[in-house]
Amino acid sequence: MTEIEIDEYRPGTLSGMIGLHMAYYAPTWNFGAGFEAKLAAESGTFLAAFDPSRDLIATAWQQSSLMGCIFIDGSERDGPGNHLRWFVVSDQARGRGLGADLMQQAMAFCDASAHRSTWLTTFAGLDTAAKLYQRNGFDIVSEADMDQWQGGVREQRYQRQRPN
Repeated sequence: MTEIEIDEYRPGTLSGMIGLHMAYYAPTWNFGAGFEAKLAAESGTFLAAFDPSRDLIATAWQQSSLMGCIFIDGSERDGPGNHLRWFVVSDQARGRGLGADLMQQAMAFCDASAHRSTWLTTFAGLDTAAKLYQRNGFDIVSEADMDQWQGGVREQRYQRQRPN
């Protein structure tokens, strides 16, 4: 198998990220057009305002195929601190440590940022991701029946304080 290269933004990153999300969440969690539209709108807004001094796009590519990505939004548009967003790894790359590598890069970026905390929203049932978040210092700070993704899930909010 060809080696996976860790990189930053490349043309096609957003469409690849949306494709990876839909390849997993549509068949597994029944997320449909509403979820895809939300990904497209929010990630498009993020990319249009992207500032490398406060934001991060970390990608993993195998030749021209996006295998995984993680984004950090440091703008504080949606809450206090860094917002970890759009973290996904392809089916082909799962179980090979790629998610841990991307998370490590994102946490190093967050630890060097001006923000004291990092937060994310996810949902109950993503056990492998939850374990990765917890290994990286995230704790669940709230749960709600709210479902912003329109897939019938229970939303969770995780937060992580920057180590001193």
